[in-house]
Order: sequence, then structure tokens, then C-alpha cells
Amino acid sequence: MLTYITWNVDPILFQLGSLRVGWYGVLLASGFLLAYLLFQKMLVKEGLPQDITDRFAVYTILWTVVGLRIGHCLFYDWAYFSNHILEIFIPFTQTPQGWQFTGYAGLASHGGVIAIILFVIFYSYKHKINILWLLDRMSIAVPIAAAFVRCGNLMNSEIIGVITDKPWGFIFMQLEGTDECCEPRHPTQLYEAFVFFSLFLFHVWYYFKHTKGKIYAGRTTGILLIVIFTARFLIEFVKKEQVDFEVGMTLNMGQWLSIPFIILGVFCLYYSYKKKFLFVPKQANDNHKKV
Repeated sequence: MLTYITWNVDPILFQLGSLRVGWYGVLLASGFLLAYLLFQKMLVKEGLPQDITDRFAVYTILWTVVGLRIGHCLFYDWAYFSNHILEIFIPFTQTPQGWQFTGYAGLASHGGVIAIILFVIFYSYKHKINILWLLDRMSIAVPIAAAFVRCGNLMNSEIIGVITDKPWGFIFMQLEGTDECCEPRHPTQLYEAFVFFSLFLFHVWYYFKHTKGKIYAGRTTGILLIVIFTARFLIEFVKKEQVDFEVGMTLNMGQWLSIPFIILGVFCLYYSYKKKFLFVPKQANDNHKKV
């Protein structure tokens, strides 16, 4: 039998003078890099020039980060940020002692997904590419980045679960002095990371081995939305409330936000089986212009 796991990892990986580099930032950057390399490989393999894939990937990452940040501010802490609009966009917080650098404390995955979809809609319309073709390729690469982000949350001892008597419960010692310390809790970060990583492995196999790049439009997008947000919906039941207003709610904010994405995933999957549409990107190469 396993015993409870005492988790006391310092969230700071190393420090150079006043510069502190945290595990979360390193894992976030590493996840984005791996997703980018895979995404680039797929698009070049299917006939798109590398400079186009590079520009698209860079803008996608920027939109994702902006969406993650704005999503948190709107969905989870609007009462504060409605009176501190500037702090949404800058990594500083106003204190009685003046402005202090805090980084972007607060990111919401639902906001990131919304931002990606909006950008892909814009990009697909401008360059006359099937939107589901792009989303399908992104859906293969994105889960590895999401898995790394959740590992970063674990290193930060954040997004923790409720108290549990399961032998794999984590005692988050970095939260000493708070109500969250000293009791074994569900490692919900690892639950989500496991789902993301498993989905990533399945999608890579599905694309490179099973279909050899010929995916019916909407197939992997539908699978991703259904799997990730169904898992998110279920895991939220053992996750500690992220904000005070969630206390006492039957379904929390993360669950309510997940429902539309699950429905969208079902629609995409149904469309892929019903229409069985294959988009040939080479036909659109001449339509590409700079973003």
C-alpha cells in the first residue's frame, strides 16, 4: 500500500540575482515548444511552407496566453479586475507601497481555448482554409502543452484537490500556514495531466499510424473537446474551490464552462462521421498571406 505523499517542492527552479525562474514558467515554455514542433511537422508534412506555419504558431501562442489571462480575470475574479483593468494586461500589482512585479497570477484554460478558436476562425477565413482542418491538427499538439501546464501547477502546489483518505493523496507542505496544508488531498493536477498526456499519445498514433494524416474534418477536434472537458467536469468534483464564490455551488465555474465545449465536441464528432470531409491544404497555399 502507498502512504500519503509529502510534497514539498520549491516552486522556484533557480535564482540569478533578483531573477527567479520557476518550474511553472519552464514547464509552460517547454510544453508550448513541444506542441509547436509537432504542429509544425504536421503542417509542413501536408504541404504548407514552414514560414507560414511559424507565423501561425507564434500568433496562436500569443492569442492563447492572452486568452488564458483574460479568461481568468473575467470568469474567476472580475469583481477585482473590473476595478483594476490595467492589471489584466501587465504583470504588476498596485499595492500601498507602489507597483510590484507579480507576474501573471491567474490563467484560465477555458479562456485559452476560446482565444484559440477565435484566432483560427479569423485565420481560416482570411486564408480560405477549412477551420476544422486547422483545429484538428492543433488538437493533436495542444494536449502535450496542457499536460506540462498541469505539471507546473503541481510544482506550484496550486489547483489542489479536496481532502482524501486515498493512499495516493498529496500533503502540500508548501502551503504550510494555510488551511490547505497538512491534510492529504487529491492531486487533481496529476489527474488532468494524465488525461492530457494519454490523449496526446492517442492522437499522435491516430494521425501518424492509423490515418496517416488523412483525418475527416472535425474528428480529432471533437475527440479532444469531449475527452478534455468531460474529464475536467468530473475532476472538478474532487477539486478544491478556486474562488470564494464557488463555495456551496452544485456545479462550479469550471464545470459550467466545460458544458458548452462538450456539446461543441459532440457536434464536431458527429459532423466528421456524417460528412466525412477531407480538406487538401495544398489547394490553399496560394491564398496564404502574412497575418
